[in-house]
Amino acid sequence: MASRYSEVYGAWKTDPEGFWSEAAEAIDWFERPERAFEAEAGIYGHWFPDGVTNSCYNCLDRHVEAGRGEQIAFIYDSPVTSSIERISYGALLDDVKALAAVYRKLGVDKGDRIIIYMPMIPQAAVAMLAAARVGAVHSVVFGGFAANELAVRIDDCQAKLIVSASCGIEPGRTVAYKPLLDAALTIAEHKPAHCLVYQRDMLEADMTPVRDIDYASALAAAKEAGDEAGCTPVASTDPLYVLYTSGTTGQPKGVVRDNGGHMVALKWSMQNFFGVQPGEVFWAASDIGWVVGHSFIVYGPLLNGNTSILFEGKPVGTPDPGTYWRIIAEHGVVVMFTAPTALRAIRKEDPDAALVANYDLQQFRALFLAGERADPDTIRWAERALGVPIIDHWWQTETGWPVAGNPLGLGLLPVKYGSPAVPLPGYDVQILDDAGHPVEAGTLGNVVVKLPLPPGCLPTLWNADHRFRAAYLEEFPGYYKTADAGYLDDDGYVFIMARTDDIINVAGHRLSTGAMEEVCASHPDVAECAVIGIADDLKGQIPAGFLVINSNVSRETSEIEREVISLVRDRIGPVAAFRTAMCVKRLPKTRSGKILRATIQKIADRQPWKMPATIDDPAILDEIAAVLHAKGIGI
Repeated sequence: MASRYSEVYGAWKTDPEGFWSEAAEAIDWFERPERAFEAEAGIYGHWFPDGVTNSCYNCLDRHVEAGRGEQIAFIYDSPVTSSIERISYGALLDDVKALAAVYRKLGVDKGDRIIIYMPMIPQAAVAMLAAARVGAVHSVVFGGFAANELAVRIDDCQAKLIVSASCGIEPGRTVAYKPLLDAALTIAEHKPAHCLVYQRDMLEADMTPVRDIDYASALAAAKEAGDEAGCTPVASTDPLYVLYTSGTTGQPKGVVRDNGGHMVALKWSMQNFFGVQPGEVFWAASDIGWVVGHSFIVYGPLLNGNTSILFEGKPVGTPDPGTYWRIIAEHGVVVMFTAPTALRAIRKEDPDAALVANYDLQQFRALFLAGERADPDTIRWAERALGVPIIDHWWQTETGWPVAGNPLGLGLLPVKYGSPAVPLPGYDVQILDDAGHPVEAGTLGNVVVKLPLPPGCLPTLWNADHRFRAAYLEEFPGYYKTADAGYLDDDGYVFIMARTDDIINVAGHRLSTGAMEEVCASHPDVAECAVIGIADDLKGQIPAGFLVINSNVSRETSEIEREVISLVRDRIGPVAAFRTAMCVKRLPKTRSGKILRATIQKIADRQPWKMPATIDDPAILDEIAAVLHAKGIGI
């Protein structure tokens, strides 16, 4: 069908407040907002400033009241525990009402903070929704975070309660959460009064008397007593959650999300961007510890009345690279969202996508990618393998929902490989040079968004307005700084090439590591790659590429390295000074799949560095250091 994108984006541009007022009609309000936007409030304005609502009511109660209580809300699929569970909207609401009553009994009031430190299990989503129900502010901390990282977050948000589990399950190992939690509580200056702990069968945790309360027992007791908590009315501008970004240095930044604007943006995006209708099965293969899990495992799908997949597993190894295709086929997923790094992991183990043929994917309509730059070669591989549109899109923890992408719900636009397509309504994306001046189409620069940000984006950082201004607003007055580098082409398509920190300066030439990675990834033997800039006395910086090779390749790695170097010279030119390529077994990543380029660079440049809190496997950094040292780098 012809795309309605231009018409819809134009309608937003012409009348932003009218556009979002109409979108707000899809949300249930206890007090409907009279105004869409108040420019004088907050740091850059507030959306729906006089609205009163409740996020849990919109996710659950209204669907049950409309007679859809039997519809499945969550399908919990856990290959690591060999279990599948289907939870209806009605059953989910019952659990949330009871847990909200437990919160109230423990003294949690509107505005209090609850830290959720759990694996990918249904109880984690229940804990989030129950917090929203009573008007508390939840802060999900990725399960398995080190004790010190958890303690920092406890202190920053002054949590009144912690909800945790005895353990998480990783392929081949059980991760005990409770000892990490106990250590964090020892370190933290602020001491929450209670911890609700969900005991998993695989590992039972030791409980501290008085402080620690058994989650399942407390929930069962509340249900037996008929204890239920109603929905607390909250202002649209009241915080729903705080999600800490995991910087490698300094204090984590607590991204605040409000209630009203968040719901309006997510509900709009589910139908108009992702193109899913109520009742359909949607799957975001992420974790509730990350923003993707908040927006598109829990809140977005439930606001839209979808069935959402809660997946406790990995793209490979649980049990094989066909896991994603099994879940799509078995549960009738129509649209999926994952990170490019997951696809690259699958491709590395199954380069010919042979396992796709084992599953019936007829109902599957589209695969969305975000979280890392999606290189064209990976997208083309997935297109061939799956036979559906592969849609790259771009957003951030701070924005809470997509900034740019090809809108399936409005009708797809022509694909430009390497671009997450066009800005979505609400986002006026521009490219500025370092002095803050607009640059011509096709020119690399700082990607910024003209203020005000749309509904759903962060209004500030938790208890740190000054830090919000300094980090995001001061460098380019009137704009939000994304800290990404890229360009707009003549058609208005956005190209995100790297974080601004990853733009390297080679003998005075500003070069994008993303462009070099695109070339490296186009080599048929390369499964995934990373390019960083290494300090050089003569040129300032020179690029170095790290290549992970497909598992079915038996050629000499030195030969592949030479071919990749030649490719970069041919396609980008001698200006890139790309002379160093290294084959490695694997790349260091966060648990959400982001490659830790900055840490690799510090090792190569012999700079001080600390172990990133979110790293998936610390041993990989030793492997990288050994490869660098073998090349005489970083010694």
